[in-house]
Amino acid sequence: MAERPHVLDTGPIADIRARLAAVRGFVLDLDGTLALGDRRGQGLVPIAGAHEFVERLNRTGTPYTVFTNGTLRTPKETAEKLRAAGFNVPDDRAMTPSSVAADYFARRKISPVLVLGCEGVWRPLKEAGVEVVLPAEYHGNVSAVYVGWYREFTMPCVEAAFDAVMNGAKLFSASNVPFFAASGGRALGTSFMICTMLKGLTKKTAKVLGKPSAEALQFASRQLGLPQSQIAIVGDDPLCEIRLAHYGQALGVGVTTGTASRSHFEAQRGRFKPHLIIDNLGELVDATPLGNAS
Repeated sequence: MAERPHVLDTGPIADIRARLAAVRGFVLDLDGTLALGDRRGQGLVPIAGAHEFVERLNRTGTPYTVFTNGTLRTPKETAEKLRAAGFNVPDDRAMTPSSVAADYFARRKISPVLVLGCEGVWRPLKEAGVEVVLPAEYHGNVSAVYVGWYREFTMPCVEAAFDAVMNGAKLFSASNVPFFAASGGRALGTSFMICTMLKGLTKKTAKVLGKPSAEALQFASRQLGLPQSQIAIVGDDPLCEIRLAHYGQALGVGVTTGTASRSHFEAQRGRFKPHLIIDNLGELVDATPLGNAS
């Protein structure tokens, strides 16, 4: 039987346990929480306990979404990749920062958008009816610049984004996290690098639409059909998933299978401090109650 979750002393223990009992849905990180890929985002090796936990959620009908900050793939392709790794995750149970961006731009009628990123970055925007302009097509007059996974970026791409921002386009990023967990160690986030360059050039800070952002938490809450107070966000990065939980009333669960160790989580303060720490998702399999499980 899996061990019970370790409760980090961030407040009265009874209150923490009560919040775990109130959880009815989960937002699960991918890299470092469910599985590990390589530095190019290829291949997925499941982490101990992850299969069992996802199957528990499926079996009990507990709402969940796998929310990766990676934009190499569309949400549908992310779900397909997870299924290839043995996770029974339906297409509608996966989301990326571009899921949030597509919703954000479409709701506010922000268009056209200059996108620095691969197809996984821009495809969800296009499917939501947002006009997408790629760097090679840029001739001025865009409303926003959106940056995601883009290892292939070149100087003309940065020049186009610089010109757009200097001419009034708002700057957005899929992620502002410099690293993500990968097999063999940490991998660099391209949106962080590109937006750091653009900030140095334009003095403009990108608005993040992936993890962590209030927009991402609101979108996940709508996707799950649950209030934020009934959602647990599970991930390996205090700067990312734990910060996301603190944007609202969600429960932040830190897992030590990725970028952060237990001591690293325990050393966090304020908005980066998890409510609970677990050593792998298997510890939640037998935790009771779990979502709608009986």
